[in-house]
Amino acid sequence: MAKNTGNDFRRGSVTGRTQFERPDGHFQKRDEGTGQFMSVKQTPGKYKGVAMEPDGRDTDNS
Repeated sequence: MAKNTGNDFRRGSVTGRTQFERPDGHFQKRDEGTGQFMSVKQTPGKYKGVAMEPDGRDTDNS
């Protein structure tokens, strides 16, 4: 489980989730197990501690 440190970074990675950049420039999370789309980040930049697609941090379909 990822933990916030209070210093603008996370220790560890969020498991079972990946993120990708949409054509409009926003990042969106996806559940690895079901493939269901999750929240879209409205502020600039990526989600902290969430693996990019594809990167192989987690096992297939965690």
